[in-house]
Amino acid sequence: MIRLALISVSNKEGIIDFAKGLNEFGIKILSTGGTAKSLRDAGIPVTDVSEHTGFP
Repeated sequence: MIRLALISVSNKEGIIDFAKGLNEFGIKILSTGGTAKSLRDAGIPVTDVSEHTGFP
């Protein structure tokens, strides 16, 4: 079972719907910079990669 997904994209088209689908399946989302901001702005829970790894 997939429990964790890493999302980091330059073209954000369609990423919100994709991430919402992952979230509905209970998949935790890790992301970086602008992608993480876009997901948070859309109300999708996301963990920064640096927070998960302990490295900036």
